[in-house]
This record gives sequence, structure tokens and C-alpha cells, in this order.
Amino acid sequence: MISLIYIAGIVLSFYMAWNLGANDAANPTDCAVGAGVVSLKRALILFAIFAALGAILQGFMVMKTIDRGIVPRIDIPGAFVITLSACIWITLCTWIGMPVSTTHSIVGAVFGYGILTYGIEGIKWEVSRMIFLSMLASPVLSIFLALGLYRAFVPIFGRMKEKTAAVTLKWVLIAGLCFSAYAFGSNDVANATGVYVTITREIGGMPDYSTMILLALMGSVGIALGGFTWGYKVINTAAKKITRLNPLTGLSAELANASAVYLFTTIPYILFGFGIPISTTHSSIGSIIGVGLAGGGGIDKKTVVKILAAWALTLPTTATISAVLNKVVMILIKG
Repeated sequence: MISLIYIAGIVLSFYMAWNLGANDAANPTDCAVGAGVVSLKRALILFAIFAALGAILQGFMVMKTIDRGIVPRIDIPGAFVITLSACIWITLCTWIGMPVSTTHSIVGAVFGYGILTYGIEGIKWEVSRMIFLSMLASPVLSIFLALGLYRAFVPIFGRMKEKTAAVTLKWVLIAGLCFSAYAFGSNDVANATGVYVTITREIGGMPDYSTMILLALMGSVGIALGGFTWGYKVINTAAKKITRLNPLTGLSAELANASAVYLFTTIPYILFGFGIPISTTHSSIGSIIGVGLAGGGGIDKKTVVKILAAWALTLPTTATISAVLNKVVMILIKG
């Protein structure tokens, strides 16, 4: 029974990776697509390549946090329930074209499982507090980084000839997309695979690092498929409905988003041994709002309010679904 749940869970983990690509492909690609410097198809190809590189080379930094940074251990039925809970919510939001945090979805589901299984006192609050603080800090950091970068870039590109500035902006923005996709892969692949690290290591008899590389490879394929199938839904919202982007505002937002995500992935891992899972969606949308305010393009308040509402619902919704489903699975297993 348990082995069947594990196999089903790995399949579900791949589906979660598909959800990541479907909802979060927008985060590294929205600025370049919205600014009109690259087509959607080419943006998604670059996204798939560089997200895979980030997942394989540095994805282990946050996988470890999701696996055993919040709760002492996640068992096989728990991993299945956590992944299913996040998938239900993300699929619904992607279907309606709403950018939500896949990170907060999986973290919320882990908390729902953890509280039911270990109680409030069983949660690892030292790491959890850092995660909660990052939820608030990452979009704010992205807004201010985007504002600062935009103000720094205006005089730099303003001194160039118009044609030179246009060509330079295009290629630097495409490079920013690649960096952003790499940062995304390093932080977000854990959302699909992190809960299966310890379980897969024990079943396969492999070292931690080898296990995480194997899971990262699987997650990368799922992410690419999600981006190519449903990615356009959320990209359309993020790239075109929040503010009107141009190459300069797009570059400022993309670099702000990528820098914030990469910093939260690497610096805490170096200092504490746990990369912080942050919402690449919150970071991306925050940076777009920042350049919308700085660049004079304004923001569509109705769209922003809808996005903020979805954000607010994500963690409590997935935590509740996870707790309820976990209770049902426990009853079925014992019965």
C-alpha cells in the first residue's frame, strides 16, 4: 500500500512540476514578452533551458528546506497529500490565469500536514519564521530594487543613440530573462520535489545530493512541459494586464526579480545551511508594480487587487486542504 502511494506521489510530483511551469513560467519571461523584445515561444525555450540549469546546479539548496526545514520528517502518505493539496490550488488558479505563489502553496500544505501530524510545537519555528519573513520581504525588496534600477538605467541609456540603446536593451533584457529563469529553477524546483528527498533517498539507497539531482532532472522536464502547454495563460496576465512594459522598465523589473530570488536562495544557504523558499511570483509581480510606479505607466488596480486576493488565500487554503486530506488518508490507511 505504502509503495503504491510513493509511486503515485512521484507521478503527482511530476504533475506539480507541470503546475510550476504552467503558473510560474511567467515570472522569468513576462518582462521580455511584455516589452516585445522576444516572442512567447522563444521566451519559453530560454525559460526551459535555464530553469533546468538552475534546478540541477543549485536546486538542492531549497529542496533541503522543504524536505526537513519546516517539520522533522515527511512520510510517504504525507508527501502525497502535500503535493496533491498544492496541485489542486495551483491548477485552479492557473486555469483562470491568476499568478499565485507555488512556493506558498507547497509551504502552506507542509504546514497543514505538520500541524496535524506533529502539533504546533512540532513545527521548526526558527526556519519557519525566516520563511514567513521572506514572504513579506521578497515583493517589497523587488519593488524597491526595480525602482532603483530604473532610476539608474534612465541616464545610462539616455546618453546612448536611440538605435544603440534599443539593441542593447533588447539583448540585456534577454540575458536578464535567462538569469531570472536560472534563479527560478534554483529556488522553485523544490516546490515540486522537495517533500520526496528523504523518502526517495531511503528507498533508492542514494546519497542526499544524488537524490536531489535525480529529482531536479524530473522536475525540470515537468516545468518545461507546463510552460509550453499552459504557460501563456499567466504570462498574458503578468506581461500585459498590470502595467504597460517597455524594454527599459522590463529590464529593470527582470533584474530586480532575478536578483531578489537568487539572493534568497544562496545567502541563507551559505549562512545557515537552508536556502529560503520565496515566491518567485510575488517577486516578479512586485518588480513589475515597482517599474509601473517609477516609469509613469501606472498600474491596473483591479488586476493587482485580484492578484493580492489570490496571494492572501494561498497559504491558508493549501494548509486547510492538506490537513483535511491527510486526515482522510490516515483514516483509510488505518481502516
